[in-house]
Amino acid sequence: MEIQLDNKTFKNYLFFWVGQIVSIFGSSIVFFVLVWWITDTTQDPIAISTAIFTFFIPMIIFSPIAGIVADRYDRRKLILLVDSLQAFSTFILILFFIFNLMQFWILLIFVAIRSTCQAFHTPTANAIIPTMVPKDRLSRINGINFLFTSFVNVIGPVVGGFLLLFFTVQEALWIDVITFLIALIPLLLIKIPRVKKLPEKHERDSFRTSFKEGVNIIHDIPGLLSMMIAFMILNFLYQPQGTLVAYFVKVDHGGTVLAFSLVSMAYNIGMVIGGITTSVKKNWKHKMRMIYVAYIIMSIGSILFATTPTGNIPLLMIYSSIIGLPVPIISSLYFTIIHLKVPHDKVGRVLSIDTTLSFVAMPLGILLAGPLANAIGTPILFLISALLAFIAITLIYIFSSIRSLDTIKKIEIEEYNESN
Repeated sequence: MEIQLDNKTFKNYLFFWVGQIVSIFGSSIVFFVLVWWITDTTQDPIAISTAIFTFFIPMIIFSPIAGIVADRYDRRKLILLVDSLQAFSTFILILFFIFNLMQFWILLIFVAIRSTCQAFHTPTANAIIPTMVPKDRLSRINGINFLFTSFVNVIGPVVGGFLLLFFTVQEALWIDVITFLIALIPLLLIKIPRVKKLPEKHERDSFRTSFKEGVNIIHDIPGLLSMMIAFMILNFLYQPQGTLVAYFVKVDHGGTVLAFSLVSMAYNIGMVIGGITTSVKKNWKHKMRMIYVAYIIMSIGSILFATTPTGNIPLLMIYSSIIGLPVPIISSLYFTIIHLKVPHDKVGRVLSIDTTLSFVAMPLGILLAGPLANAIGTPILFLISALLAFIAITLIYIFSSIRSLDTIKKIEIEEYNESN
């Protein structure tokens, strides 16, 4: 059941990937514009946390089945469908702004629609990688992917801030529709390989059975479940900072949209540097150890960010870049571990389970962020979260089976299928 890869499939993936990078650029601008609109309009941390909570709820609901859908159906058509729906929703959102009909609760509906699309898009796009990229290039491709993703996310806040200085919100949102049309070209021209179907008895399996198979293979790979649980805990602890950074810059530091743009840009510059590191280094011998070190660096950066003197935007930018630096290293090595350990025809459902676990605790962290910020202040909340993250990753790395991922042999697809 091993998929035969050649130069053509790899070149097709690169063509597909370029389109996705352009699409990410548009989404980055839209995210910046909408977050700033909410922050500037409400100046309420609870409203901000509510909006981001709304974004994650559809992901929690649909992620368990999204990966299974990606494993069962044409991945190219699936991405085409959800991307089209997302671009259309942006167009409708623009009309609401044009006719001055936009209200906070209406925006929440569109946030939920975009989230639903991304819930299906993310595991599908990630599941495509090992079907088109040779194994010896996986780590480097993941690194390059995060490098260019970081690069467009550097440009995104800058372009978003620039657009909001000279244009209205509705005019800025048109960029999402334009980038979708550009990303549409590769999807219409290339062929994305479909994973060979399982024997007939597996073909009749229900979604519940497919989900159970994903759980079983996660259980069978030593340390994989521990790694997923660790990421779930850390995602929870980093939610206050991720949710309220715009509020932190505007209210606690008196920043403008330009200041928020610069802090966001600095974060993504750090990600670019981390992405360059992952793309240059071809192979990481101790992937899990490096993930641990990267999380320690992120925690230190978060502590410095939380304790920055009021109004010192340049220091916020420096510390923000430190926080961003480890992100592509962590993400690249994390997905590389999954791609190398999990059979191709099970990657989608494993990634959907992973996404579900990551998002289980995140909504709670998001909802708590607003009230806690009002109660103890954003800087104190950021500081406590960073300290707890530092302690959590250290304890998990020392006392769980997570380190075994650096030593176990990869599970071969044939071996797994024969045992099931």
